[in-house]
Amino acid sequence: MELNRSIELPPLRDFLAISYEQLEEMNLRVKEQRLHRVAPDVARDERMQYLADEKRIKAVTVCFTDLEGRLHMLDYDKKFLLKSADNLTFDGSSVRGFSQQHESDLRLAIDWPAFYWLPADVFGPGKVLVFGEVQDRDGAPYPGDLRSRLKAYAQKLYEKDGTVCNIANEIEGFLFRGKDAERRFHETGKFEFISTGGYYHSLPGDVLRRFIDAAAEVQRAMGFANEKDHPEVAPSQFEMNYGYTEAVIAADQIQLYKLLCRQVAQNMDLSASFLPKPVTGVNGNGMHTNISLARGGKNLFWQKDGQDGVSAEAWDFVDRILANASDICLILNSSVNSYRRLDPHFEAPNQIKASAINRGAMVRIPLGNERSARIEVRSIAPDANPYMAIYTFLRTGLEGPKSEEPEAEKRTRTRFLPDNIYDALRPFKASKFVGELLGEEVQARFAEIKLAQAERCPKALGTQIKASEVMFHHEVTNQYLWNMF
Repeated sequence: MELNRSIELPPLRDFLAISYEQLEEMNLRVKEQRLHRVAPDVARDERMQYLADEKRIKAVTVCFTDLEGRLHMLDYDKKFLLKSADNLTFDGSSVRGFSQQHESDLRLAIDWPAFYWLPADVFGPGKVLVFGEVQDRDGAPYPGDLRSRLKAYAQKLYEKDGTVCNIANEIEGFLFRGKDAERRFHETGKFEFISTGGYYHSLPGDVLRRFIDAAAEVQRAMGFANEKDHPEVAPSQFEMNYGYTEAVIAADQIQLYKLLCRQVAQNMDLSASFLPKPVTGVNGNGMHTNISLARGGKNLFWQKDGQDGVSAEAWDFVDRILANASDICLILNSSVNSYRRLDPHFEAPNQIKASAINRGAMVRIPLGNERSARIEVRSIAPDANPYMAIYTFLRTGLEGPKSEEPEAEKRTRTRFLPDNIYDALRPFKASKFVGELLGEEVQARFAEIKLAQAERCPKALGTQIKASEVMFHHEVTNQYLWNMF
């Protein structure tokens, strides 16, 4: 008798893991549903049925974004979520810029169309991700949730006359040696480059190129519709471009882009950083935002014989952005560190003007054709709240007050954006238009938390990056770091 004969047991865990090719197909199909505005209840029923049938899913990651633009994630057990999707709550008083302690409970509604399958080797097997919408206790949209605000505005434009807002972002980041390099900066006093190759120049097998390749694979699998990727100008800097899409999807993809880059980097014992200017003496990180409007499949910003190849409607949009540039600067550059980037010595777009060729201009008019004609707002940092920023661009460009200056003068006269957060706070707080844009309560709350961050940092920036502007940055700080002040 063979007492020690081995017994074949089934795997103890059988969690969902899908090939990258299949992930891309599934995520692109859901993206197409969003673009074609499939009814939310149809998407909800389809997703909930899928979750009920797919036994290999253990948890659903629900994401939301706070007022400053930081992504938050909660993992719900799948069975619990299916039973309780209409009654999810969380403690808003623990989220900076949200509710006060005495009114802490907030609701979290699932935006079922905004559903993603995740690469199991990066995010772990058995999970899917969906975006949530923050609601007040009574179920009304929470004023501090700018995603809901952007979604409602984009839908309003579409319902009015079929206008679709198309956005494409160019998001730059740095790759540093070691995990959690930003939260350890106050201890180390430096960031360590992993490559000094520079613009477009990186050997196929070096660490930066391997990171870009791995992150681009994840990005493609999640339905971004990749275009090109490359090392950027500064050492250890990268950029991975993808196609334009509808405004809310574009803002979601900004959050996912930063999330997947950080996770891929951590898996390689590295840190992906989207601080606007983490290192003195080299170019900073931008998030150039390309904008166009379409109606009935026609690009409203294209005009072959128009000035710089764009239409009068596009120039009207630009003029309104320029007229309100100082008032909205804090929204686009919302941290102490972001004002270091607006330095003309490093190709920074700090001039309140529009140009087809001047890369120091706040707005650039890129070469385009009937399909690609657009405007490019360059004076926005990657740490901006993407929903607030895109909502601001659209509302300002379509409805913002216009300058009474002659057009030729206001487009070419050189004025400058604020070069520090205090000078950006003043016009933001005083702006009647910003009050109408965000609501006076959100305007005041955003200014309050930005001032609190600023007052923990040196008022005069000086030439060197200070530990405080990193450790108290809204994408870096946590309770432990905040309480070290």
